[in-house]
Amino acid sequence: MTLNPVPKEIAEGPAGLVLTGGGARAAYQVGVLYQIAKWLWDEGATHFLQPFSILSGTSAGAINAAGLACAGSNFFESVEAMVDTWENFTASQVYDVKSLGGVKGNAKWMTALSLGLMLRKKPKSLLDNSPLADLLNNFLHLRRLDEALESGALRALAVSASSYSSGHHVTFFQAHEQIEPWVRTQRVAKQDRITVSHLLASAAIPFIFPSIPLQYDDRIEFFGDGSMRQLAPISPAIHLGATRVLIIGAAQLERSTMFGGQLPSNTYPTMAQIAGHAMASIFLDSLAVDIERLMRVNKTLALLPQDIAEKTPLKPVRLLVIAPSQRIDEIAAKHVRILPKAVQHMLISNGNSEARSAALASYLLFEAPYTRELIRLGIADTIAQKREVFEFFNLT
Repeated sequence: MTLNPVPKEIAEGPAGLVLTGGGARAAYQVGVLYQIAKWLWDEGATHFLQPFSILSGTSAGAINAAGLACAGSNFFESVEAMVDTWENFTASQVYDVKSLGGVKGNAKWMTALSLGLMLRKKPKSLLDNSPLADLLNNFLHLRRLDEALESGALRALAVSASSYSSGHHVTFFQAHEQIEPWVRTQRVAKQDRITVSHLLASAAIPFIFPSIPLQYDDRIEFFGDGSMRQLAPISPAIHLGATRVLIIGAAQLERSTMFGGQLPSNTYPTMAQIAGHAMASIFLDSLAVDIERLMRVNKTLALLPQDIAEKTPLKPVRLLVIAPSQRIDEIAAKHVRILPKAVQHMLISNGNSEARSAALASYLLFEAPYTRELIRLGIADTIAQKREVFEFFNLT
């Protein structure tokens, strides 16, 4: 949906892309980007070799954003490579399940984690994501990010993470020119060179993956998933200069459909359901709130006389939001049984059904049948908004 038309100079200004978090749900983003790339190619829009000059991502969205950034001006080839990766995913490329060997059947896995019973030594997380680190080091060529920034094909890449050490939500951004970092309540920005460690930190789902140490000013702090304490996910793209922003969500935006199926009032939630609900609160809540906030700002600015509007530091921003038209947890429920056996034991214990564990599984299902279905959904949802997409890029 397009929110609040804005003046032509805004519509033709720098375009930002915001990719939200959501673990394996980020396959949906690839479907959206594939269809956009196809349209731009079919339209012969050679001036859109890199249609987004500002890329901002969180969690798995940060990894997708970095993939686009490392392509420099070759948006089309980058999207094709991303599709190939996501269509052929296996969980073993993202995490190692050996640490789950002692958490099976009726084991209370959250208790096992908190009490350190899962391993002989104090556990850092449920899963070991070192395979993801290997994948990123092999797949991403970050020197191309430097080249894209130097050539002007890209203005900035922003990656957000949350510090367990200080409690701050930090947006690390890399840009060729010096940009004044912003400071807001509980969230700050830092200009830095983006590395694989930044991406792993941004995608370190709490409890699931280990926190990552990063240099922050003159000290080392430990960071986890950037979706935690992310009060304004669209903000980095706007601070970096975007006047129009495409946002790709990871769940339906209607609040009543974001948290999975309802339970009978006398049914106690399972551990997997509680964890899935917590993940939804971390990954999904803030985007809808931030969109509503920007809608109010745009409406307020539209009501101001031009001379007064020009004096305010607030500027209108054109938003295009593409989000799943179906509930992702329902899609995940069909694929829970293709997860590694150890993860299945963790999720489907104590008589849990696939449906009751689907919300949490939807973030961990890095398996091709699931990711391909999300890619197809992303393509279909983008086609359903063809008119809005063409307007966003000012195509005829």
